[in-house]
Amino acid sequence: MAVVGTLSRVARLTSCINRSRCLIFNSRQRRGIYSCIDPAHGLSTEQREFQKVAFDFAANEMTPYMAEWDEKEIFPVETMRKAAQLGFGGIYVQPEVGGSGLSRLDTSVIFEALSTGCASTTAYISIHNMCNWMIDTYGNIEQREKFCPELCTMNKFASYCLTEPGSGSDAASLITTAKLEGDHYVLNGSKAFISGGGDTDVYVVMCRTGGKGAKGISCVVVEKGTPGLSFGKKEKKVGWNSQPTRAVIFEDCLVPVTNRLGQEGQGFNIAMSGLNGGRINIASCSLGAAHACVQLARDHLLVRKQFGETLSNNQFLQFKLAEMATKLVASRLLVREAALALQEGRSDAVSLCSMAKLFVTDECFNICNQALQMHGGYGYLKDYAVQQFVRDIRVHQILEGTNEVMRMIIARSLLSE
Repeated sequence: MAVVGTLSRVARLTSCINRSRCLIFNSRQRRGIYSCIDPAHGLSTEQREFQKVAFDFAANEMTPYMAEWDEKEIFPVETMRKAAQLGFGGIYVQPEVGGSGLSRLDTSVIFEALSTGCASTTAYISIHNMCNWMIDTYGNIEQREKFCPELCTMNKFASYCLTEPGSGSDAASLITTAKLEGDHYVLNGSKAFISGGGDTDVYVVMCRTGGKGAKGISCVVVEKGTPGLSFGKKEKKVGWNSQPTRAVIFEDCLVPVTNRLGQEGQGFNIAMSGLNGGRINIASCSLGAAHACVQLARDHLLVRKQFGETLSNNQFLQFKLAEMATKLVASRLLVREAALALQEGRSDAVSLCSMAKLFVTDECFNICNQALQMHGGYGYLKDYAVQQFVRDIRVHQILEGTNEVMRMIIARSLLSE
């Protein structure tokens, strides 16, 4: 596979760059205690190669700037374009339109590694990849050739537009309309909480072309600069500050019929298909944050002294650390099983994706929060990365379908069999 060869060459090149700054990845190599949570376990040689590329990129290009991006609310466009040069702009997009053509498992491995450097930025990259894949999968050849190459290079960025002010978990009740007039749709309505909104170039929009319910929804691609497209104010958020969030507003917005993905009425299925992978992706971002926090907590316990000895000698904290490591590995195994199920098109894929999103985002948040607690008052200071991981992944329990909705999906699957 050509992309793996490229990533392998990059791995050899980047392995000698700024070794001293690769704190997260290389410290795991130096200390045997980390072997039990080694994210490379069970991976093929090729997967280990691009995992290493992602870890090195996170350590060199993301970790040193994570706090600044958060504090100044910087959308790190150039850093993401560097990531795209490694193939991370279209990881599971087909190679004929510029993608890397990797599997869902490969994608999870990459997002987990990148998130150790900045969970917020990686989460946006995962959303961009999801939009790119939706166009690649459901678009015709003209649409794929028009949009995907520039999305893969991240010369252009994408946003996913489903949620509305009045329809969050009940996505099928959306009211943004698209009325057919000649060879254009006229869009009216608004979307809420859109990652990248206002700064991105391509908007994958779910809109109502028919009657009520899921079957009346279609999917269109709206390009920035289209007359009638505007944006709300930039939202002030607890975390995810390295990506802007705005409302996306349509006021008699003219969109060519040629920008519709699939058939009329297919939009809701397209949206849900994208979200199945998105749930694995966002769970993988939580994994990376939790992996980093386990290591940060472990290092803190070894150096922080209270009552005349290091905290690592306290059995209660030893047990807590052990629980964190166990939940981390269990979460990783579930995510990877769900990724395999989705890649193989198995009948249990939707349920497993929901289980992974539910379990992993909950448990990884708990891991990060416990790591903050282990740091004591220092964990509450913005000088320490652990607090940012806590803030950045809290929203993972809400987006891509709330964890309450994940429970509904899982229960429905169990009770309908």
